[in-house]
Amino acid sequence: MFLRGSGYITRPIVVTSHIPAIVGHRQNYSCIDSAKKGVVCGVYVDNSGDNLKFTSTANQINQESGGVLENALKIGKGFLKKGKTRLFFNTSPKYGTVALVGIGSEKLDYYDGYDSEKENIRIAAANGCRSLIDCGIEDIYVSSMGDSESAAEGSILGSWKFQEYKNKKDCLPRISLLEETDKDAWCRGVIKSNAQNWSRKLADSAANHMTPTLFAKEVQETLSKYDNVQVLIHNKSWAEEQKMGGLLNVAKGSNQPLAFLEINYSGAPKTDKPIVLVGKGVTFDSGGISLKPSNAMGEMRADCMGASNIVGAILAISELKLPINVIGLAPLCENMPSSNALKPGDVIYAMNGKSIQVDNTDAEGRLILADALCYASKFEPKITVDLATLTGAMVVAIGEAATGVFSTSNVSWCAMESAGHYTGDRMWRFPLWNYYSSLLKGYSGFDLDNIGKAKGQGGACTAAAFLKEFAPAGDWIHMDVAGVMKSAHENNSYVSGGMTGKPTRALVQFVLNLCK
Repeated sequence: MFLRGSGYITRPIVVTSHIPAIVGHRQNYSCIDSAKKGVVCGVYVDNSGDNLKFTSTANQINQESGGVLENALKIGKGFLKKGKTRLFFNTSPKYGTVALVGIGSEKLDYYDGYDSEKENIRIAAANGCRSLIDCGIEDIYVSSMGDSESAAEGSILGSWKFQEYKNKKDCLPRISLLEETDKDAWCRGVIKSNAQNWSRKLADSAANHMTPTLFAKEVQETLSKYDNVQVLIHNKSWAEEQKMGGLLNVAKGSNQPLAFLEINYSGAPKTDKPIVLVGKGVTFDSGGISLKPSNAMGEMRADCMGASNIVGAILAISELKLPINVIGLAPLCENMPSSNALKPGDVIYAMNGKSIQVDNTDAEGRLILADALCYASKFEPKITVDLATLTGAMVVAIGEAATGVFSTSNVSWCAMESAGHYTGDRMWRFPLWNYYSSLLKGYSGFDLDNIGKAKGQGGACTAAAFLKEFAPAGDWIHMDVAGVMKSAHENNSYVSGGMTGKPTRALVQFVLNLCK
């Protein structure tokens, strides 16, 4: 059945300082010219491009059009491969334009780090919507293609783009589920994707427009609208009271004041131990005195993506009203060179009293996370997860293909890997051997060195070993998202251009699975 005047509307996040309603009932748009309406539907196609099978909705449109779709595909045999789109105009009495997209094989027998069937539907939905947007279509209906959650994710993520500072912004289309069924899964996909788009927006914003103060303010304005969410913004005086030497010393090189975000989502009884999510929030990282090369330094506006991941996840968790308690912690600051800046060779003290020699001021993320992880202990968490664009070494190790994960628990690691497999966010586990910890210790004058003795070797592993020294008791997961910070060069990516917001949806799925 074709959806006309009912169902759900999905509005990709408009890049302003406020987040609009995520999901609402669709109003009647029958007054819109049918020429400005479009539908996205799919066809399964094997690797040769020869064997085609319409999804049920595509088959229905094909029958209504008198077999136009099928005849066209026969003429262009082998043309409609995975992710490719063909447009048909005036073939349906209800919609002016039909975007028929190749989904790929119906059943896949290979493993590529994620659920490839779901991923193919996301790609198909994204490319179908983009084709219609390029034609000026304002009202897009998307077929579920057998998985409405994945179709929603591809549509919302694929049609969003960062355009915060443009005087004339491109209008975003109305995107809706075509069928009457699977609304709950569609809405879940919309909520998770809108959360990731907000994470993308926060990370991609220019550093002069997304200072620690402005980041904290936007998060507070957005999340405080939910009755079961409390957002606290702590300042320098508070950090001094907490003896957060890592955060205070990294921040002192900048004239922008630090902020420490503490978010409390209460979805379960207070007696239930929370999940604690910790995100690195360096809103600009110059490297400090250990200055980075100028090439691509501008991308370091996104060194706050760990923080943007966790606040995006909490937005979705709040929308989904999950029955669980979640604490979000984000230390926010800039890392800048100045006469006040932290210097190589300085010795500082973390919140737990451990002394740290700072060999390299560009290894600042672990210093501010050390304090945040110490502070997390006060909540006696069930599981602690920290996310950070922490090391260039992670990019060298696995490129832009996956998030590097370190965990003290096999069970928690498997749960996170499973969540990433579901959402299309590859995860790869790295070791937390004592070997790496030993490289940080054994000095006569202080407890730890922030980069250790194996300079230039195993950098991601030694960074994780450093954080382990401050992690709360219980299960702990460290996620190095440096490799997935910006859009990868994969074919048919539905998250294209700029910062990705990955793995926000995997975090949400991880928490959602814990609720089950």
